Amino acid sequence: MALIESTCTPSSYTKITHYHQYSSQLSYVSTRLSNHRRINFRPFPPTQNAKISCSVKEAQAPVALQTQDPKKKPECYGVFCLTYHLKAEDETKSWKKLINIAVSGAAGMISNHLLFKLASGEVFGPDQPVALKLLGSERSLQALEGVAMELEDSLYPLLREVSIGIDPYEVFQDVEWALLIGAKPRGPGMERAGLLDINGQIFAEQGKALNAVASRNVKVMVVGNPCNTNALICLKNAPNIPAKNFHALTRLDENRAKCQLALKAGVFYDKVSNVTIWGNHSTTQVPDFLNARINGLPVKEVIKDTKWLEEEFTEKVQKRGGVLIQKWGRSSAASTAVSVVDAIKSLVTPTPEGDWFSSGVYTNGNPYGIAEDIVFSMPCRSKGDGGYELVNDVIFDDFLRSRIKKSEAELLAEKRCVAHLTGEGIAVCDLPEDTMLPGEV
Repeated sequence: MALIESTCTPSSYTKITHYHQYSSQLSYVSTRLSNHRRINFRPFPPTQNAKISCSVKEAQAPVALQTQDPKKKPECYGVFCLTYHLKAEDETKSWKKLINIAVSGAAGMISNHLLFKLASGEVFGPDQPVALKLLGSERSLQALEGVAMELEDSLYPLLREVSIGIDPYEVFQDVEWALLIGAKPRGPGMERAGLLDINGQIFAEQGKALNAVASRNVKVMVVGNPCNTNALICLKNAPNIPAKNFHALTRLDENRAKCQLALKAGVFYDKVSNVTIWGNHSTTQVPDFLNARINGLPVKEVIKDTKWLEEEFTEKVQKRGGVLIQKWGRSSAASTAVSVVDAIKSLVTPTPEGDWFSSGVYTNGNPYGIAEDIVFSMPCRSKGDGGYELVNDVIFDDFLRSRIKKSEAELLAEKRCVAHLTGEGIAVCDLPEDTMLPGEV
């Protein structure tokens, strides 16, 4: 067995390939950002789709020409190079066509919970194979390799491909779902306007990348905060993708509202339905108890304590994330991942008759009188085809209207603050007040 020391030209993707089909072994010992690798290998027949450009001391690996097609399929990671190269007649006919799913911030805590749910079939179903495309940064590249190794070791039969990288123009190639989780957290002393600008630049670039290389019908779920305005920035930078395909995650807020209503009513949370979160994913969000139901009855007929509904219930939902951090010392990564799963499943399975779900969506054409051209959480229904329609049969009272207007004003101010990132001129930051995101302390 020859031992070689090689220094390889870096790529935005880092991959490991096992060539078991040639009875040869390529065992990975270490990878560093400096791209120095030590490899034990036995010679194997040359491949047609790879190029290795290295300085080698003792032995030369087989070299083949590399296509320069900018839309080439990214190389796979590890064992995933072996499992989906099936002849047409050998494919499992009961399985569906592979879905390409991109996840940004893939080395973070939310993704650490989410990726395994995606790979297991919990999200898209037990007959839906998936390819995971993981986006990180230079600093997180080694951690991304660790994530891919754990996915590899988990032996999920539906997980057919995994790729990792730091360039969104490569990672987002042909993706049908983009789950944008990665964002800079708000640090001590950071103004909300500063957070909007820093993260807005990230989502502007990711929007451009999606516009350039993703599927034309890609569904985009923005999780990184401030998620409503980040979603707006992203969609404005992706004019070739329907604005209706962009979502800001407010499902965790809906789940929290259902939990609080169930606790107060003394029922299990599956008895709570028709809960809407209106507005921004901030402390101006409006958990709607007026239209919500418990055991099919209006909440106000079951919970007659109006003061609790208007004050304690609303505040508990708005500030739940911050309380959790105080109790546990970390943010709500696991429940956020669960809510991402819930949000996707609400789009790919038909909404139960008479019910609805919450999502931050583009307001153009909405029936509620909410200002257009912002991303605002509203009640939605889906036929299970990945799309949605806004719910018409909701009622409003003065309390609900006044709260919605406050959240609307905040989102309009945020929009003005990122005008330089949406192509609408010079940014003017006149935020009505420095409200917090759920989870901030």
